Amino acid sequence: MTYDWVVIGAGFTGAALAYELVKKGFSVLLLEQNAVPDNATRYSYGGLAFWSGTNLLTRQLCDEGKQRYSELVHELGSDIEYREIDLLLTIDVDSDPNTVAKSYSRFQTVPQLLSVEAACELEPLLNKNALSGALTVKHGHIQPENTAQAYIQAFLNLGGKIQITKVIDIQFLGVEYKNLAICAGGISRQLLDKSGIFVQQYFTHAEILETAPVDVKLSTLVMPAVLQRFGFEASSGKDDEIWRHPGNEPEAAILDTGVVQFLDGSLRIGQISRTLTDPDAKVDAVESEKWLRNSISRVLPCLSSVPATWRHCLVAFSKDSLPLVGAVPEHDNIYIFSGFSNPLVYIPPLAYRFANWVSGQEDEVINQLSPNRFTNF
Repeated sequence: MTYDWVVIGAGFTGAALAYELVKKGFSVLLLEQNAVPDNATRYSYGGLAFWSGTNLLTRQLCDEGKQRYSELVHELGSDIEYREIDLLLTIDVDSDPNTVAKSYSRFQTVPQLLSVEAACELEPLLNKNALSGALTVKHGHIQPENTAQAYIQAFLNLGGKIQITKVIDIQFLGVEYKNLAICAGGISRQLLDKSGIFVQQYFTHAEILETAPVDVKLSTLVMPAVLQRFGFEASSGKDDEIWRHPGNEPEAAILDTGVVQFLDGSLRIGQISRTLTDPDAKVDAVESEKWLRNSISRVLPCLSSVPATWRHCLVAFSKDSLPLVGAVPEHDNIYIFSGFSNPLVYIPPLAYRFANWVSGQEDEVINQLSPNRFTNF
């Protein structure tokens, strides 16, 4: 059989894209290397920052993301734990709250500045001595694994096929196809590199602590107001040549201290980000766990010794914080759908748009996200 589309990667990205493609009537094969998920979806916080658009494009995607989720809750036929929670953005005791608050003025919905006392009323488990204030805004939330699985089940119900196999080289898939979509997150670049296709997508080694359901009950999703990750990614992607060779580390590792609790009571505590150019690079789990625990204990002392397991995955990004969506250079039937910042918000509307676009519908949003926007390949 010759499939209209083969989609590589059944995390949130590939699951959403495969579903939208099969919904348009295409024959689709979804390839995934792990029968039990072990990817960025599996270890995601599940946050939906619909409020965070900063320009016409990102505000449009945030609005479309919110609309798409209101549809998916019913369309997918499974409980994705879609809800609204309070996001609490903590401001370090050594930082000026007004200066930090001003840096959020560009967002579509500007978070509210709270005093230390008001922040601790919202999240009683906070260490007030570690803060000079906080910001808060309403934040969407899902169970990301459940949502990806809901997409996959809906995809299968519509006649899609899934195969558990590890793709080493896209030139030797062992299956006939008309079009190929790479949705393999952090290893997308590696898969394309092997075929001499170079795209300016990069990846971090992300590390978190994961717990089973615990008795501690958080009232909010806690993140730092001064988030290092996006500036870190932008700096790490400045020199594409560094990424063509394993063994490099463009920027020193960072830690953005945060925690989220899912409806079952389990926690994700994180997040360390490392730019190691080898996707198979080893990191010291013992030292990482110590760093994560020391950091979270300053903000939420009750979590300092909670039983947890260190987890690691690759997270894809681009140098301009926008995803790579479209045909790769000089290959009309090989596409990339990867490199998302604010992924859980952007992926559903862009998967929907992508399926319409490859069905012949013009789409200026998709055109803006083409990997060809970076000229120095």
